Amino acid sequence: MFSVLGPHVTNGLSVAIGLIGTALILYAIGGLTAAATAGVGILIATMADLPAQKHHKLQQMLPGPLLGVPLFLAMQLSHDSIQQQAMVLICGSFVSFLAMAWGKRGGPVSAGMMFSMVFALAEQPPRGLFEALHRTGWFALGAGIYVVYGVVSNGLLNGLYRNQLLADAIKGFAGILRTQARRFDGHVHAGGVMSDMLTQQAALADALQSARDLVLESPRTPARQRRAAILMALLDARDHLLACDLDIDALARQGENATVQPALRDALLFRARQLETLATALLLGRGAPAQPLPYRPIPEITAPDNSALREVIARVATIASEVDRMYALAHGELKADIAAVRETWQLFISATTWSWMPLRSLQGWYAPTLRYALRGSLAIAIGYLVSQHLPWAAHPYWVLATIVVVLRASLAQTLERRNARIAGTIFGCVLVMVVLAEHPAPQVVLGVIALSSAVAHAFVVRRYFITSVAATLLGLMQAHLLAADVHPVFAAAERIADTVIGALIAWGCSYVLPVWEKSSVPQMVQRALAAQSRHAELALVPASTTSPDLQWRLARREAYDSLSALVQATARSRSEPRAVQPALEPLETLQALSYHMLAHLTAVKSMLQLRRGQLDMAVAEPALAAAAAAIARALTGSEPAAPRRSRAATVDPSQARPPDMLAADLTPWLLERLAVSQSLAAQMRAAADLSSGS
Repeated sequence: MFSVLGPHVTNGLSVAIGLIGTALILYAIGGLTAAATAGVGILIATMADLPAQKHHKLQQMLPGPLLGVPLFLAMQLSHDSIQQQAMVLICGSFVSFLAMAWGKRGGPVSAGMMFSMVFALAEQPPRGLFEALHRTGWFALGAGIYVVYGVVSNGLLNGLYRNQLLADAIKGFAGILRTQARRFDGHVHAGGVMSDMLTQQAALADALQSARDLVLESPRTPARQRRAAILMALLDARDHLLACDLDIDALARQGENATVQPALRDALLFRARQLETLATALLLGRGAPAQPLPYRPIPEITAPDNSALREVIARVATIASEVDRMYALAHGELKADIAAVRETWQLFISATTWSWMPLRSLQGWYAPTLRYALRGSLAIAIGYLVSQHLPWAAHPYWVLATIVVVLRASLAQTLERRNARIAGTIFGCVLVMVVLAEHPAPQVVLGVIALSSAVAHAFVVRRYFITSVAATLLGLMQAHLLAADVHPVFAAAERIADTVIGALIAWGCSYVLPVWEKSSVPQMVQRALAAQSRHAELALVPASTTSPDLQWRLARREAYDSLSALVQATARSRSEPRAVQPALEPLETLQALSYHMLAHLTAVKSMLQLRRGQLDMAVAEPALAAAAAAIARALTGSEPAAPRRSRAATVDPSQARPPDMLAADLTPWLLERLAVSQSLAAQMRAAADLSSGS
């Protein structure tokens, strides 16, 4: 259900409809030759056609085609000279790969520029300047018409995209709930669960940011406000689940609770099913999802004096209340309260404007994007040279296209793309043989092309193997229509050979001027520590009507995002040669400690918000301020990583006790939790120093 009805599939189908529709319009206007050239421009424009905010869709789609037009023309004009064509390819590739300085936003722009040149190789040499300009005009017209279609279709589908991206995030959180439920299985190793949890949290951080970018845009209407409120409730539920992890640690140390733990596991699994039901309803575009599944309460506790057990149950109940709040918001039974983001939603979304600022990161020989551009240019140069000396040189662009899609900024991503590209091409060629063996009518072939274009676009980020299969179908079916006299077996053999050659070139060049993850780890570590320090500063502010909730939410997002980036970089480094890998053990320790720090601060923040009356604020307020200052000093390195006589350094975070909610005064618990947080900060600093080799 989630794979079929997700935003990527909706977007893929929209792209396929626009691609085929625009091509048919241009075919009716200018004929097959004009439509074929315009189709290249259409393909370039589709690369940036992704779910986006309504007011920023045009500036998302324009750069690729605008920059692709002069490159397409340059390739047309250099057709008569291999040397000139090689220079255009090499210089154009360098500029194209530099677009990755803008991060994820730069990806479609870079790909559009590259494929403008690569697809131009498939064109027959023009007969003079006029024909080159004529073709470029059709290229620009096809891209321009599709850009208009992309903006309009994104506006029409915006509400559906909001639902689907929100459903994606809810499903990701449901998966984390299921992982947390495994903690109650005695035979499951806690370390393995922690590793899975960190990986899932990193994926959830990406899904949440994608949801924020659309769901929080201009939340003016009641429907938009409901979706935004559901997203905010999801973020709060994530915090409660994080704090619950600490209490599960305490509960796991008490063997007598083994009989109750299966009930707690079932409770979390039940809430995960509820969230999946809600996500499915959102995917189906229903105005209101189905009612929550009937809840079966946890059996009565047999150890009423067990504060750890009471706290875990309280946490599960809080998560359940957030799930119920999501349902109530979806049904319109609860008014959306999103004052924190209604007027400041721009602060929570990704950057949407283009500027020259990212180019400043290219200064210096060791700049990662600069090295990536040089590496990519070298790979394209080698690929072009090799393609000119192949016995089947009629399709040299296949080699170059493979290099473009396989060569990534990191070795781990390049290896993943290499394997997926080769396997997908082979599987796609087999499918082509099966389809063409039945001698399908042209209408069937066109249908396969349309479906292939939808699938290729839909899964290009999510699962590239599927995209590779679909792209192979698309390419060979187009070749079959344009050159029916070419035997399909020979075309497939060419495609496989070109793919293998291109993938090997990309893989080999990934070792040229490499930028190993080890070089970026120190900056990522410092970003994570700074984010944790800022989050601690705002989380330890006593809750009141004047508390900086907006700033705290922004700090919380940065803390999660910085930890997610560090987790992903560590995972990528495992594919690199052992000699250049960073110190993985302290990095993993730092990630686990950061996760626990977020959990401790979340527990404290929750206590300040919900149980302020059970705290002696005359004692708590100076303790909170002192703890925030001590954490900042430890994380920023302004004091030794592990002071010998510090009380905080003598506290074992794994032994932290959960609060006894029946106690009249929870101040002792707060003071202990603050001491634990200071200890964690000191340990994080020590792990950070080890990971950076200092």
